Amino acid sequence: MLIQINTDSNIEGDEALAKQAEALLRATLEHFGERLTRVEVHLSDQSSDKKSGTDDRRCLLEARLAGLQPIAVSHQAATLEQAIVGAAEKLEHSLDSVLGRLGNR
Repeated sequence: MLIQINTDSNIEGDEALAKQAEALLRATLEHFGERLTRVEVHLSDQSSDKKSGTDDRRCLLEARLAGLQPIAVSHQAATLEQAIVGAAEKLEHSLDSVLGRLGNR
């Protein structure tokens, strides 16, 4: 599984953030194995023009399953870590649902 991390101009996309996000996603999504070919991570600060706000960090995840349309989920939270965790959990549930429906056919 390839993990590609993108940040907007308001998020400092350093190596530590990339490693943390990648480790969390691999741990959460590893049971999908080879079916999951790529995950794109888009991190942004929704209220960058304001001083600060609650739930202003956003993580959008787009997962690509072999032979299927991409699946996208997003989560907003107070911190990037919380946003990544929330989005990863939503993505896991979505992938379970899609693959479960395919298995029932």
